[in-house]
Amino acid sequence: MEKKSTRAAFGDALLELAEEFPEIVTLDADLSGSTKTKSFAAKYPERSFNLGIAEQNMIGFAAGLALAGKIPFACSFAVFSTGRAWEQVRQSVAYADLNVKVVGSHAGILTGEDGATHQALEDIAILRSIPNMKIFSPSDYYETKSLVRFLAKDKSPAYLRLGRSEVPVLFDEDFEFKEGKGVTLKEGKDLAIFSHGSTTAYCLEAANLLEKEKGLSIEVVNLSSIKPLDEESIIKSAKKCGRVFVAEDHSVIGGLGSAVCEVLAENFPCPVFRHGMSTFGESGTPQDLYRKYKLDTEGINGKVLEFARVKN
Repeated sequence: MEKKSTRAAFGDALLELAEEFPEIVTLDADLSGSTKTKSFAAKYPERSFNLGIAEQNMIGFAAGLALAGKIPFACSFAVFSTGRAWEQVRQSVAYADLNVKVVGSHAGILTGEDGATHQALEDIAILRSIPNMKIFSPSDYYETKSLVRFLAKDKSPAYLRLGRSEVPVLFDEDFEFKEGKGVTLKEGKDLAIFSHGSTTAYCLEAANLLEKEKGLSIEVVNLSSIKPLDEESIIKSAKKCGRVFVAEDHSVIGGLGSAVCEVLAENFPCPVFRHGMSTFGESGTPQDLYRKYKLDTEGINGKVLEFARVKN
């Protein structure tokens, strides 16, 4: 299966959209090579700003550019763009309801060897409670490209969560991202899996294996639009399957799993298993970390089987 990183898709999308949206500008905190804005900066130096290792200043700078009619994409590692600059995102961007796109690359333990200090596992949680902020975590290369086009058109503050490592390509180049809408990748009736970002492909692979080997009919829904969330699809799948499993490369507290539980608690209470991180990460290859924390196909497979055996 072809693999590409979502951060690479972000960089490619910026170049493709640059002429169509001359208001697009990029801001970086000395990480343009990592966030993949380097090519955009090389071609459009007058539209690119390296603010150095000063993420808080970068967000404030982005707010000023938004007030001047620009479409700023403010980029850094997710742990810095959402953590170190949280107050600026809240006060200068969300409270003012400005058209700033906060981009967090290297999210989750899939970041790998950079280790726990650089693996954002709380970024979705700390932004979900902020009014006006939209949150998106695309699951593959083409979904990311379509999402960046959507962000260039949309006028709201938003957070785009990206990954460092390559992940399987799920969609084709004609895929169109739709805000607040999930994408059902596989129909099922025994259990529903919701996911986003880097774990989605592994969820789909696990579901296919479990159907082939165990006869389980598992529904897989990609929920890359985390805020706004597709509540209708969540409720529909839960009612059809009776059990819900949420997998994500993020803390089990405050991420998609928590959001799904909130929806179901108010609309259709049912058994839910939240599978994600409950500790800090560590340094290691992405493959080894996903294996250890059971976020790869085999790990998700085992967790789903464990959950499916639980009786009401």
